[in-house]
Amino acid sequence: MRTLSAVFFLGIIRDRVLYGILVLAGLFILIPTTSSLSIRQAGELSITLSFSIISFLLMFLAVVFSSFSVWRDIERRYTSGLLALPVSRVNYILAKFVANIAIIALCSLLFAGLTYLTVSYTCSLYPPATPLVWSNIFLAIFYNMLKYTLLAAFGILFSTVSTSFFLPIFGTVALFFCGSMSQDVYNYLSRSAATDVPLFIQKLAAVFYYIIPNFSAFDFKLAAIYSLPINSNDLWLTAGYFVLYTAIVLFLACFFFNRRELR
Repeated sequence: MRTLSAVFFLGIIRDRVLYGILVLAGLFILIPTTSSLSIRQAGELSITLSFSIISFLLMFLAVVFSSFSVWRDIERRYTSGLLALPVSRVNYILAKFVANIAIIALCSLLFAGLTYLTVSYTCSLYPPATPLVWSNIFLAIFYNMLKYTLLAAFGILFSTVSTSFFLPIFGTVALFFCGSMSQDVYNYLSRSAATDVPLFIQKLAAVFYYIIPNFSAFDFKLAAIYSLPINSNDLWLTAGYFVLYTAIVLFLACFFFNRRELR
């Protein structure tokens, strides 16, 4: 599987879409200038803008490469030729996922370096009132990487059951936005202010809350921006949530792909 993962990884590296994403990373250059518009909170604003760019680029990266990974191979009939070799379908799916993990991790590392440079430069011009906690910033970037890795697993899952690119692309994007808002919706419905909402809707929302991945659990941006302490239990619980949920999604992807008829 290692060789197969390397082949898929090199395929992503050669993709022009990746170059476009890396070009968009040039937006980091604008952060010091934009942050100077808020002299009192220039450091906080630079971190906020950095995380916004990272989130957008990693989401685009995860959606595009995971959603097209299996579907495009099937359309070009690469999969049939590959599976004619002594390669199992499970290894094929896992190799696709490993390749996506590798590219998301490398880009996250690059974005972390760019964040360090831009935030450090901005803070040297406008020293923040509260000292930066770099461990919080890098932890927030790491858990951002985990969030979009889980999203990539869903992209692969949708790609294994779809016969067109619509479900993988739009399904992954829709799942991301639903998973990002699920916590807020659940909190609202749990309050007494939501008594005007029918009980059936509340129960249905609770079911979806536990089924749909809670992407907001991976968000430690506020702790990074305002140097707030991070509870280690939250880190471990979120990491365990990531491992369990990713394992379930990959199991389903392998299950459906094993039962799919290929042309």
